[in-house]
Amino acid sequence: MLLISWNVNGIRACLRKGFLDFLREYNPDVLAIQELKADMKSIPPEVKNFPGYYKYFYPAKRKGYAGTALFTRIKPVSVKYGIGNEEYDSEGRVITADFEKFYFVNIYFPNAQHGLTRLDYKLRFDDDIHRYLNNLREEKPVVVCGDFNVAHKEIDLANPKQNVKNAGFTPEERAWMDRFIEDGWIDTFRMFTKEGGHYTWWSYRFNARARNIGWRVDYFIVSPELRDRVKRSWILKDVMGSDHAPIALEIDI
Repeated sequence: MLLISWNVNGIRACLRKGFLDFLREYNPDVLAIQELKADMKSIPPEVKNFPGYYKYFYPAKRKGYAGTALFTRIKPVSVKYGIGNEEYDSEGRVITADFEKFYFVNIYFPNAQHGLTRLDYKLRFDDDIHRYLNNLREEKPVVVCGDFNVAHKEIDLANPKQNVKNAGFTPEERAWMDRFIEDGWIDTFRMFTKEGGHYTWWSYRFNARARNIGWRVDYFIVSPELRDRVKRSWILKDVMGSDHAPIALEIDI
């Protein structure tokens, strides 16, 4: 299976920048989208009606904000929106697809924001999603993907020293990621690529993408029993259309 995750930074804007061409070219079995930024009425019909996929949209209640979506060629046994906590679920942050052999969880983690005004909110979300994923793991294997809004290690961003106290690289956020990985969850990209310089998000300012001054904040994570089934995990760094690059996972499942 080819699985792709992409923070599109607004489905309407991404559509104008080639989203459907991307979908036709890569033809993934499952595509997870974060930052939908559209309610059901404003999702373009070309997206809603794109052939060959079952589609699940989970907009935030606030217009033009957050939200997630799932495109899948294989019909899930069931799909769950949210994790049962209205504080997060009102922002459309989690879609769980129950497939026959595994759970697929698409997550848009909160951003701690400038001045760390939402750091406490993000850390609560992080802990609650950790428990949620561990509970799923007790039932069957789990594939998790999305924009985690944290660069885990110093090699996961271009300028670590300057960003220690900034959103996405605070000691608290990184400590949570440490706990999550130490709990047996596997960062699939690091199974294949050990060096730095590989990023999934770049600021629109200062020509950052062309200069590769970025952060790796988007991940495909799997539960430990899937380790040997992962064939490849990589960043589609040349795909434009968003300030994030899509990420891909090839897995035998």
